[in-house]
Amino acid sequence: MEASLTDQLSADVQAAVARAFAAAGFTGQVPASITLERPKNRDHGDYATSIALQLAKEAGKSPRDVAAVLQLEIAKIAGVSAVDIAGPGFINITLNRATQAELVRTILTKKKEYGRGKALHGVAINLEFISANPTGPLHLGHTRWAAVGDALGRVLSAAGAAVTREFYINDRGRQMDLFGQSVQAAATGQPIPEDGYQGNYITDLAKEVVAANPKIATSEEFREAAYKVQLAQQQRVLETFHTTFDVWFSERSLHESGAVEHGLEKLRSQGHVFEEAGAVWLRTTDFGDDKDRVIVKEDGALTYFASDTAYYINKRERGFDICIYMLGADHHGYIHRLKATAACAGDNPEYNVEIMIGQLVKIMEGGEELKLSKRAGTIITLEELVEKVGVDAARYTLIRYPVDTPMVMDVDVLRRNTNENPVYYVQYAHARIAAVLRSAQELKIGAELDTFDPTQLIHNRENELLGALAEYPRVVASAAEFREPHRVARYLEELAGVYHGFYADCRVLPLGDEAATAVHSARAALCAATMQVLANGLDLLGVSAPERM
Repeated sequence: MEASLTDQLSADVQAAVARAFAAAGFTGQVPASITLERPKNRDHGDYATSIALQLAKEAGKSPRDVAAVLQLEIAKIAGVSAVDIAGPGFINITLNRATQAELVRTILTKKKEYGRGKALHGVAINLEFISANPTGPLHLGHTRWAAVGDALGRVLSAAGAAVTREFYINDRGRQMDLFGQSVQAAATGQPIPEDGYQGNYITDLAKEVVAANPKIATSEEFREAAYKVQLAQQQRVLETFHTTFDVWFSERSLHESGAVEHGLEKLRSQGHVFEEAGAVWLRTTDFGDDKDRVIVKEDGALTYFASDTAYYINKRERGFDICIYMLGADHHGYIHRLKATAACAGDNPEYNVEIMIGQLVKIMEGGEELKLSKRAGTIITLEELVEKVGVDAARYTLIRYPVDTPMVMDVDVLRRNTNENPVYYVQYAHARIAAVLRSAQELKIGAELDTFDPTQLIHNRENELLGALAEYPRVVASAAEFREPHRVARYLEELAGVYHGFYADCRVLPLGDEAATAVHSARAALCAATMQVLANGLDLLGVSAPERM
């Protein structure tokens, strides 16, 4: 895959620095890669690097002396028009406008591939999110992971990883029995057990189960029938939310397949299993856990932790290098025990397993917090949120905040078609460009590559927009590296703002009877490139890129 403009320049600068160091006879090791920053003040050039400050001590020279030596070699790089030294030894690099504008050609050639990289090529990742009981509708906590988890999967794939999205079905244990008893009680007109499941959805499930099988009788039959219906409902709702899974993994299957016993033997062979007081334990305290964990109780019953350990080992034996768990705010205790489990299995807990904890979401409407669900009787469901604001607004808003911080969604703001609604702001930029390009086509102003002349893009606003477009691959790479898809959303908002500034100061279409020129054509191509990047970014978030609004 062709390197981005920034990556190519970084490689060229690294080679230039290495040549300059060798020629000057400086001591010290030139790093294999050199980071280039985009200065906020474009008077400081298109790119800046602090490499002279980093190398000065080993070279035995002042940073400015080192920078002066590097300056001469960097200035020889094709496409570089100026190299300046600033402050204590920062090096500012300015590209000639045509070189910068060649980015338009790159974007319009790569199209959907622009921004995708190979940083995680060859890495198999299991991404588990929305681990839920099939005993009710998906609620607001699940909704945040449905959006963020799906977006993270897209971002990791864009970075070259082989990603498997997995839903862990908690379909075993006492909660499943209570679920079956609750549906049976609703079907037979009996009181629902005190610790059973409430809400109108239980009554709806009971009616659907009985309609499908009027002879159904036992709580076990009700449990299994309602389980299938409820799981199918969860799958349908997630599909409408643009969230898909490659694997729906049943907890029961771990026990039915012998995976729990196999996992226990694997851990025992590593020397971390012991017996005490009639129970079987895993010595997780050897690896930072706050206490050792019981796998098998005194009465022979398996604990939930037995399923957790077996599931992790099962994932690793399926060939996944990294297992990412996306868990709710009440699962902080899982961090140490899962990492300790990985260590007990002989893995590297700092590489093979990652745990992300998502904080709570609050919904506001009419200035008040919404807490009650018409269907579930308790917390707002994913389906109800989508009914209120739509899929795009819900997904985008849930993704645009770091998951480790609580967030507030204001339904009233998300219903407005104004700039204070972030998803509208970004989608409107895409639709606005589409309208401009339709008008350009009517005026026979081409945005095609065979007529594109990069030397026409010399305005500061054009340069600013090109600089923003050049950053997109790095944003995607960092979003994947740090597991933070919100970086893509915030970037898109910045890009939309830069585009609006460009559009205000640079006429894309001729006025009145004014003849179209090469400048108009080049600007139309720049618009098309911007539209492509907005569409690529929105696609990583699972949000539509409308051409009309």
